[in-house]
Amino acid sequence: MHKIFNVILFAGSLSLYACSGSKGLTQPVTSPDSNHATGAAVSYWLSTGDQQRLLQLQTDRPVFGTATANGYTTIEVDSTQTFQEVDGFGYTLTGGSAQLINAMNATAKQQLLQELFGNTGNAIGISYLRISVGASDLNALPFTYDDVPAGQTDLSLTHFSLEPDMASGTGLIPLLKEILLINPKIKILATPWSAPVWMKDNGSFKGGELQTKYYDVYAQYLVKYLQQMKATGITIDAITPQNEPLNPDNNPSLKMVAEAQRDFIKNSLGPAFAAAGLNTKIIVYDHNCDHPDYPLTILNDPAAAKFVNGSAFHLYAGNINALMTVHNAAPDKALYFTEQWTSANGGFDGDLRWHMKNVIIGSMRNYSRTALEWNLANDPNYGPHTPGGCTECKGALTISGANVTRNVAYYIIAQASKFVPAGAVRIGSNQEGNLYSVAFKTPEGKKVLIVLNDNNTATSFNLKYQGKQIIPVLPGGSVATFVW
Repeated sequence: MHKIFNVILFAGSLSLYACSGSKGLTQPVTSPDSNHATGAAVSYWLSTGDQQRLLQLQTDRPVFGTATANGYTTIEVDSTQTFQEVDGFGYTLTGGSAQLINAMNATAKQQLLQELFGNTGNAIGISYLRISVGASDLNALPFTYDDVPAGQTDLSLTHFSLEPDMASGTGLIPLLKEILLINPKIKILATPWSAPVWMKDNGSFKGGELQTKYYDVYAQYLVKYLQQMKATGITIDAITPQNEPLNPDNNPSLKMVAEAQRDFIKNSLGPAFAAAGLNTKIIVYDHNCDHPDYPLTILNDPAAAKFVNGSAFHLYAGNINALMTVHNAAPDKALYFTEQWTSANGGFDGDLRWHMKNVIIGSMRNYSRTALEWNLANDPNYGPHTPGGCTECKGALTISGANVTRNVAYYIIAQASKFVPAGAVRIGSNQEGNLYSVAFKTPEGKKVLIVLNDNNTATSFNLKYQGKQIIPVLPGGSVATFVW
């Protein structure tokens, strides 16, 4: 394909920027050259809504020079302004994802795991994973770790077993251990979709509520889960008491209103963790941005709040600015963005724009420590899933045997995870018009700026840092990650 070039002035010298070109790589390219990343020159990676470029390193290396007046929008990065530390970017590693990855041949599997969780070459450096305690709706079947015949209970939890996730070659736990060999520092958030059905008031995996008489035993169920995971070599960094507690229509699911979660944490879960000497973070809510009142109901109760690290959010309803509402009300508590799906019926361009604006840039600008997309992998039929589970959830990857297709959620996360490691700190950057941005300083001192051009046409802007600037051009509907 022919190329059309714009001539752009970079600090008094001419530089060529390719406005269109050959189709982008199906995998990300290598890491930035250290001389460019740490010096005055800027490396940047581009993904476009038309998929012509996908996490593609651009050949020009603009150099910060004297700022000159022009009519362009200015995005100024200010590393003297610091905000929250980043825990990581990633996905939910569902049981279905594990099943598909484990079914790959050994060579293809290791190549994929290195690409996802490594930090060299073409790796995208996923640094945070969410997993389910028992089954999620993207397992083939629902289960918990203490299922007993109907009509029976197990108050002493003698039947508790991680066995459903332990199967060699297919299970979630063996796969997690392989991932930890690649990235021992990856953080893991665990979330139950349902308590054991014998603890619920409807005796079903779907819906129902946790009976108050089982609050203490359910707390011990979660303690036992954390202890046995630790015994396998897997440390769970944080736990939420319930996935989507206001959604009882999934399979599995459980309804847990704010007052119930508050009382469960205050009277059962928090004391149980303390008695067991666990330092696993307790994160509340884990549902949509339309109910910031839910986490605040818990955080406003001092007896419950003392056990709580922070609040987690999804964005199937509400506005991402709800995180700021909770931050302003409880600035000493952390915030996490933990799930957003991409649909089988969604378009690459629209999903790239919306998720970059809200999930990556929006959540981070509203004090989130994580930005997680939903399912890591599915098969070409959007399985596995439980009966009644999500039938249109498109994973970041589509896996068919050893063949892997990288979908839009892969690039949404990779535009951040490859360049912003755990331990980075958000720094100041402004937003103007349809240019959305968020900036970070990495533990090594690199500056990273992620910019979405939500215009439909190519847009020039001033990227300014410490009084000097470059003038990049971003194609319409594209996202770029700048590193210097």
